Amino acid sequence: AWDSPWGRGRPGWHIECSAMSERYLGTHFDIHGGGQDLQFPHHENEIAQSEGAHDHVFVNYWMHNGFVRVDDEKMSKSLGNFFTVREVLAKYRPEVVRFFITRAHYRSQLNYSDQHLDDADSALTRLYTALKAVPAVTTDIDWTEPNAARFRDAMNDDFNTPQAVAVLQELAKEVNISKSSQAANLLKSLGASLGLLQQEPTDYLQSAPHPPFTQLNWSMPSRSQTLPTDSFQGSPPVLMRASSDEIQVIPAGLTKSVDQYIEDRTAARQAKNFAESDRIRDQLLAAGIILEDGLAGTTWRRK
Repeated sequence: AWDSPWGRGRPGWHIECSAMSERYLGTHFDIHGGGQDLQFPHHENEIAQSEGAHDHVFVNYWMHNGFVRVDDEKMSKSLGNFFTVREVLAKYRPEVVRFFITRAHYRSQLNYSDQHLDDADSALTRLYTALKAVPAVTTDIDWTEPNAARFRDAMNDDFNTPQAVAVLQELAKEVNISKSSQAANLLKSLGASLGLLQQEPTDYLQSAPHPPFTQLNWSMPSRSQTLPTDSFQGSPPVLMRASSDEIQVIPAGLTKSVDQYIEDRTAARQAKNFAESDRIRDQLLAAGIILEDGLAGTTWRRK
């Protein structure tokens, strides 16, 4: 600040940013980001000031992101539709939120609603279901492969993530039809570019919609420990059992592990007691568990 006839003088908003950019990034750098509302007049003033001072290009690429809307309304505290990331993650898994965001271009407005998050959850589940049927590993990508080339071209086109996600969805369809391990490997490897599809498919499909321990005041025990019943603070979302081999999660509303219900249902089907088989399936469905019968037997995932 400095003295002036009108009091202490301070730099204006626009010149502040030109000065900070020069000090910390230099007089020329590659990417400058910000919201669409800053494009005019703020960023245009930065360009005029910095290029006027140094007589060369200020920034190579300008990236202006769109805004978040909630149920087609602007998000704001005054409208009462303001929320935090923590509140969203209390309802949805982080990867679902990431997938939801990547399905919209970063320059476009992002319309948040539970319906859109649920749709993203279902779409991501379909990708993981394809990888469950054909196990995959992350490998080096052959960028001459047509799907890989289309993915790369989309990302090189101003980070066009919606088109990149469309490539992932088409690859998943190919995996479901052809059972190609090459297509599955490419699906997992391209997904890694977006931070997606890196969990074990069965772990993802069987995990709770949100972490079951976030509201519990205890650390995860070792596999050989018995879980103390008085460790829970409040009502736990799931019951836990520990064995020497694994920890099984029992969804709320059930009295034993899902695998035990599947064994009971298999026994009922072998005895041609289809009414009991249907009852068990419906009981699991009511608890949010979907059974999937296949040639290798019955598996399950969360609804």
